[in-house]
Amino acid sequence: MRNTDVSFNVELDNSNFPEKIIWKASDAGLEPNETKAISLNVWDHNQQNTLRIDLWTKEMRIDDMKKFFLDCLGGLAQTILSSTGDTYLSNEVNALCDKLAKHIALENKPPEEPNQPS
Repeated sequence: MRNTDVSFNVELDNSNFPEKIIWKASDAGLEPNETKAISLNVWDHNQQNTLRIDLWTKEMRIDDMKKFFLDCLGGLAQTILSSTGDTYLSNEVNALCDKLAKHIALENKPPEEPNQPS
């Protein structure tokens, strides 16, 4: 059996808000990388619930955070399909992702110019 490590180093400001997040994975073969946000979910079998760690830095833009959230949700749709074969649940989560993506696209659409008299 072999082991692999994934680690996060979080630099906090005086108010304990993340200023910098560095991650590395021993199998990635890369130097430590900086990121603006992480979302980590751990299943606690003993308590039968999910433990979550969600962190983001001051530089994480709101529109990027929304895209990050949506990408995480889409990834969960793929995970439920590959881990359980439940196509209904996967399709429903993907449908929600499509709906939310349209919302984000409309939210980011520039306002239309009013008609000018000629």
